[in-house]
Amino acid sequence: MSDPVTAREALLIEAIGEVSNLIDSVDRLTPELQEMRCEIDRASTGLRESLAAFEGQVLALTEKSKVVAVKHILAHTQEAARQATALHSRAMADAARVAFGAEVGAALQRLKALHERPERRWELWLTHAAAAATASAGTLLLTLTLWAR
Repeated sequence: MSDPVTAREALLIEAIGEVSNLIDSVDRLTPELQEMRCEIDRASTGLRESLAAFEGQVLALTEKSKVVAVKHILAHTQEAARQATALHSRAMADAARVAFGAEVGAALQRLKALHERPERRWELWLTHAAAAATASAGTLLLTLTLWAR
């Protein structure tokens, strides 16, 4: 080989040598890069599987949370309905007790007033007796009139 004539040729020869070294380095790295790509693919697949499992767990947890929430709401609603029913029943019983007490109290007051007037008791019986006697006389008169014909 002849000596380089100019500095430019020397630089070109050195650049070509460097490119040759670079190509050799890339050729040595190619299997490693392919191995890394395979590992990245495996990691990606594993990540997808893990993500799918995680999504399944999240969905199961969500469904369980829904069920627990519905049961909780149902229990509290039933308890509130039971308390409202009991309160309503007590209120109705109290109202009935007050109404019954007022009616019975008024009747007792009338009986007490009648009992306190012993001289006037016979007037009630006399009124009933007079009504019965008048009804009997009317019935007798009607019977005799119909029998006589």
